[in-house]
Amino acid sequence: MNVARYKHTASTLANGLVLVAGGRNSSSGYLNSAELYNPSTGTWTTAGNMNVARIYHTASVLANGSVLVVGGFNGAYLNSAELY
Repeated sequence: MNVARYKHTASTLANGLVLVAGGRNSSSGYLNSAELYNPSTGTWTTAGNMNVARIYHTASVLANGSVLVVGGFNGAYLNSAELY
């Protein structure tokens, strides 16, 4: 993992990669960053950032392969959603 984090989500994608999104760390606070983990190679790749940094959110893989990220907290409770 390139950025240490906790309170994130991890979603297994159809291609076998794992999307790790959001969370928090002690140096940066709330994170909007995301990374892809390849379990076949054990490597991490930086992915695009979410629009909103968040913890305590949910992430659901949709039938079309997108990941729906909903809710959470970043100092205030969030009612926003975004597709990843």
